Formats: sequence, C-alpha cells, structure tokens
Amino acid sequence: QLQLVESGGGLVQPGGSLRVSCAASGSTLDYYAIGWFRQAPGKEREGVSCISASDGSTYMADSVKGRFSASRDNAKNTVYLQMNNLIPDDTAVYYCAADWESCARYNDYGDAFFSWGRGTQVTVSS
Repeated sequence: QLQLVESGGGLVQPGGSLRVSCAASGSTLDYYAIGWFRQAPGKEREGVSCISASDGSTYMADSVKGRFSASRDNAKNTVYLQMNNLIPDDTAVYYCAADWESCARYNDYGDAFFSWGRGTQVTVSS
C-alpha cells in the first residue's frame, strides 16, 4: 500500500528558497501522479502543483508559477517541490498525495487523490 511522507519544511525569510520532498514507500511511484497541496490556518486547502507519472509534465497554480517547480526521481521513489522567492502568503502546511497516472483529476480540493502524507510546515517570515 502506497504511503507518502513529506519532509524539508522549515522557517525561511521572504525571498528565500526551500525544497520539500515527498518520499514513497510500500509501492513504486512510477504509476502515480503526485499532487502538492497546502493549507494555511483559517484557509481552505489549495492545490499547488501536480506532476504526472507518464511524462513528468507539471501543472502549477497561478499563485506559484515562475517561483515553484515540481520534479520526480523515480529511482529514489521521491517527488520534490522546489520553492523559490518565497513570500509570507506561502506559509502553510504542505501535503502530497497520489492519483493514478495523470493529473486529469487534479484540483484545489484534491478529492480524487489518496495516500495523503501528514504534511510539512513551511513558514515564510522575517
């Protein structure tokens, strides 16, 4: 059974960078699209990114385009979210979750996604 664990969050100053990871166990990531989602206190969950299984194509939310990028290393069974030029509005708990093959069902709610990790806190503050 696929299990996902996020790591790499932390406290960073505005304009800084972080890379968060989503490591899989129990199954190979080869057949799964991985979505990244975030939730800030008092706010609804927001989709951040999705990376497909087949060709590694990525979808980025408008709020992070040009600043964030997603990648995957199937040999390490890990997906990454590289976050650059961070702003305070990026402060949230970041989660990864899986869907089969493509990002066709990816949306802000992530309702089609499964095997959610417990999240990693990212705080952007001076």
